Amino acid sequence: MTIRLDMSAPSGDELKAARLKTGLSQVDAAALMGYPVQSGSRGGLQSRTWQALERSSDPRNMPGPIFAMFQLLTGTHPEFVLTKKVASGEQAENDSPTA
Repeated sequence: MTIRLDMSAPSGDELKAARLKTGLSQVDAAALMGYPVQSGSRGGLQSRTWQALERSSDPRNMPGPIFAMFQLLTGTHPEFVLTKKVASGEQAENDSPTA
């Protein structure tokens, strides 16, 4: 079975809207997706990479498959959700028999 995902690259504004929808800060979103996080000039942390990806004037965009993964990890994908695989021999929590 093949699943087709829309994996177009988001604009900076679309990426920012998606992040705000999740309630994540730029630093939290960057850490989730493996982008570098560093100390800022005023203390605290920042992600210059994530800042650039959200900036509409910056020519860089987040690759579409990475954006799809962000949506899946944050539960905001419009069509799909991630679920944990059940190991063979185990029953899913919802499938367990009740006494």
